[in-house]
Amino acid sequence: MRVNIKDIQEGCILSVDVFSKTNRPIITKKTIITASLINVLKAFMIREVEVERILVNGVPFLPYDIDANETRQRLGFTELFLQSVNQYKKEFHSWQSGLPIDISKIRALLLPLLEKMEIYPSEVFNLHHFSTKEDYMYQHPVAVGVISGYIGKKTNLEKGEWLQLALAGCLADCGMAKINPSILNKKTSLTSHEYEEVKKHTIFSYKMVQNISVLRKDVKIAILEHHERLDGSGYPLGEKSQKIHEYAKIIALADIFHAMTSERLYRSKQSPFKVLEMIIEDSFGKFDINIIKSISSSIITYSSGDKVRLSDGREAEILFVDGKSPTRPLVKIADTEEIIQLAQYRQLHIDRILS
Repeated sequence: MRVNIKDIQEGCILSVDVFSKTNRPIITKKTIITASLINVLKAFMIREVEVERILVNGVPFLPYDIDANETRQRLGFTELFLQSVNQYKKEFHSWQSGLPIDISKIRALLLPLLEKMEIYPSEVFNLHHFSTKEDYMYQHPVAVGVISGYIGKKTNLEKGEWLQLALAGCLADCGMAKINPSILNKKTSLTSHEYEEVKKHTIFSYKMVQNISVLRKDVKIAILEHHERLDGSGYPLGEKSQKIHEYAKIIALADIFHAMTSERLYRSKQSPFKVLEMIIEDSFGKFDINIIKSISSSIITYSSGDKVRLSDGREAEILFVDGKSPTRPLVKIADTEEIIQLAQYRQLHIDRILS
């Protein structure tokens, strides 16, 4: 929706690039508005901008000059995601107070998102745009649920299976509610002892879902095993390869994929292209290669013709994606129309998908 700059507030999310008198946008879409960015908009004398109907914290954005009827229009994927995060946050706090999981509420916050994902599957690769340091604890489970469901669908699971898998992905970290809040909220690196405490969340999660009859036994096992790795380096049991449930392997990749693309206390956001490349190159032997290929093939499908920003700041258009090197496509530079094969320029990578 279009709003006057005087009504914009921190936490708004741009839905359209903002231009001034330049060829490049001064602020790109999907950017979360901060106080400093509001000053930038005022400095460039921008009068109106297009923003999402939901703030990054999941609360509806209600500027003074927007008709109330407009806020009741059907929500898009972004708004649904942020609203779901806000609902998950409430559920998480209830678990911290000792209440059991209400699976009907988890289904209610996740299923509409999965329905949207079926219609707009490429939105899965935009989830990292909405990660914030403050709410990562609540954004991550919802995103992992969606990505797990997406991968399950891509690997040809029946719908009933991948919906259960998505629920498992969303609940994989529910056991974090049993970890000492002082550890969860710590803004510096964890000590080895604190890290060992955090690792217990997989067991806590399993215990919290163990008696939920709606969830299948397979997905409960996946929740327990989602931090296991094929080479035996994971936890809590240090299982290897064939002993790890296939669902756990999917959630494991969804978990690391979203975590590595998201903004966190110690790391800024990274593009899905760069993260996938890092997973392929640095985590060989830890994750199932066929599951990695399911995400790689999706990037190929949704990337031709997309506008991107490279790591050196230049904008480009993707011309062709080679299946053998999906993270390093052939691109055309916007300003010069120079054509570059990124596979030949290892110092460059795609930093952000613009459209």
